[in-house]
Amino acid sequence: MPTSSRRTGLAASYVGRSAAKSDVVPIFGGNLIRYFGRATRKTGRGSRGGGSWADKAEGKGYAGQGELARDRSCQARSPHRQSETAMHANATPTPDVAEHARTLAALRERVKELDCLYEITRLSQRQELALAGILAGACSVAARAWQYPETACVRLSLGGQTFATPNWRRPVARQESAIVIGGETVGRIEVGYLDKRPPADEGPFLREERHLLDALAEHLGRIIASRRAEERLRRLSQELIKAQETERQRIARELHDDVGQHLSLARMGLERLLAAKEPLPDADSGEVLRDSSARLGAAIASLRNLAGDLLPPVLDRLGLAEAAAALCRDTAARTGLTVDFSADGLERLAVGFDTSLAVYRVLQEALANACRHGRGTRIVARLVASHPLLLLRVADDGQGFDPEARLPEALCEKRMGLWSMGERVRLLGGRLTIRSRPGHGTRIKAEIPLTEEGS
Repeated sequence: MPTSSRRTGLAASYVGRSAAKSDVVPIFGGNLIRYFGRATRKTGRGSRGGGSWADKAEGKGYAGQGELARDRSCQARSPHRQSETAMHANATPTPDVAEHARTLAALRERVKELDCLYEITRLSQRQELALAGILAGACSVAARAWQYPETACVRLSLGGQTFATPNWRRPVARQESAIVIGGETVGRIEVGYLDKRPPADEGPFLREERHLLDALAEHLGRIIASRRAEERLRRLSQELIKAQETERQRIARELHDDVGQHLSLARMGLERLLAAKEPLPDADSGEVLRDSSARLGAAIASLRNLAGDLLPPVLDRLGLAEAAAALCRDTAARTGLTVDFSADGLERLAVGFDTSLAVYRVLQEALANACRHGRGTRIVARLVASHPLLLLRVADDGQGFDPEARLPEALCEKRMGLWSMGERVRLLGGRLTIRSRPGHGTRIKAEIPLTEEGS
């Protein structure tokens, strides 16, 4: 029948248009689904079929077109031949129809894979869902995207956590892909079949499923990095608010306990003079005035120290080197420790105020930690401008500590000294290194780039 041949031709034409469309399916970015075009042109095994229907549909080496034309001419000349051809067509499906069915099956598989990535993206956009919930949901979504979802199981490991589909057990065959963030492997995703399946490109798995698994690992890596960055930002915001409140409390405490006490005692002495019914002897009056004057001088000194801690005026007037030297002298005078400081290469270097303040605060915190926790006798501080870096080194001969154990403990105890030093340096594009061992002192090194924007 002419109608049967016409339908076969339309099927081939539809397949060609489907292939052209499937080659340009948009996806979420990067190289997540570069394989979709290849997968539809090479339809694989089993439900995905075989052959190269796209080339045939475009007319490249497609002998079926000539055969259809000859069939039509024979049918027009001989009604008997037309009837025979129709009976033959009804008896066995033509290669084009079978290939069309395989192509539709392959396209359905590609849609499943797209749905998988889309659903995982939707999960990651739910802000009320924690990262653990996203990863657990991703395992269930991924299992449905494989060729045999009824026997597929998925497991995802991240750090010390493991997420898996409820049916996970040791699979008969499996494939895995590493989850990488910033060049470091942080986890793995595994997909397996619980019973034996026909062999394909990679065991029972198709080549396209390997591409999908790698794309899933890449996509999950971006989701994990994004969620970790959001959590870090929330933690920083909380710590910033806490640091502001802590600083306010410190200022209030120093004003009340130090400045307030000196002013109160000075006032009491002056009121004693005023309350006397008869003038006090010169010796007593002089003693009261001298004591009141000393109290007022102490209050003024406390206010100056407080103002200097908030924003050292010498830093703006004399520069970083002089401010750092003055800080080391004050530390030595206050604690009795030996503080050896030297600066080199900063004489003709114009260091910006933001960089100077950050370096000053890092030095201030390093000296405070050495005096408070180091229990040493000597501190050495060096400030060197060595293009393109500004280097600050602080070392002490104290008791030292284990950085790998102490830094996480400090964060849990909300002690932000070492953390704030690292953040100040990082915000300037630099790097802070802390080296210490119990019984061998501590060495801190800050490297800050001297760029036109940052200096």
